[in-house]
Amino acid sequence: VSSTLIPRGLFMTRTGTIMAAADSVTVTVRGAGGHGSLPHRAKDPVPAACEMVLALQTMITRRFDVFDPVVLTVGAFHAGTAENIIPGEAVFGATLRSFSPATHAVIKDEVAAVVRGVASAHGLTADISFDGMSYPVTVNNADAVRHVSSTVREVLGEERYFEQPQPIAGAEDFSLILDEVPGAMVILGACPPNRDPKSAPANHAADATFDDAVLTDGATVYSELAMRHLTPNKGD
Repeated sequence: VSSTLIPRGLFMTRTGTIMAAADSVTVTVRGAGGHGSLPHRAKDPVPAACEMVLALQTMITRRFDVFDPVVLTVGAFHAGTAENIIPGEAVFGATLRSFSPATHAVIKDEVAAVVRGVASAHGLTADISFDGMSYPVTVNNADAVRHVSSTVREVLGEERYFEQPQPIAGAEDFSLILDEVPGAMVILGACPPNRDPKSAPANHAADATFDDAVLTDGATVYSELAMRHLTPNKGD
């Protein structure tokens, strides 16, 4: 279910990529600490780490096709304990989102190359870890999407099904199942009627709210999908 994006009670999906792949990266830039008044006698990791953040954003726009996009967001950056002390290391963490298996296969190598190149240019070293969250692209099977579409339209009405125009940059562990078994991920709108789904807080926001009343229709469609799958001559 979704607290945003689509109106309450609509079922939304699409053929092909529906959600992005996701990887987490942690970069530790190692230098040599010193006094802020004597930067030439230290190896300051902070400017290098800042340069990496900017260089990674530039790399995204120059190494990858705009029609096969990549999203890279640095959400954490930590360095130092006082304004007049050059720290020995700086650490930042980022999430990487990609929308095709081909791009997902190379994005980590591209990030590592930029980080190591910038570190080397500053006479520093950098450790790169991809040990965090990692999910493949969520790809819906075309036959499964047709099965969902026809079921929702026949059971609840034509107006209750919405064809998702483009993938969402969020990621989903259901992608691991779809890599093994053909299927489809479907999103059910649960935005409360007093909120605009275009601006309502997203699922993971602290102030996200859901209308539980949609769960009845969700269960109805879910059970009907199962019945039609087990009884191929019933419906689609």
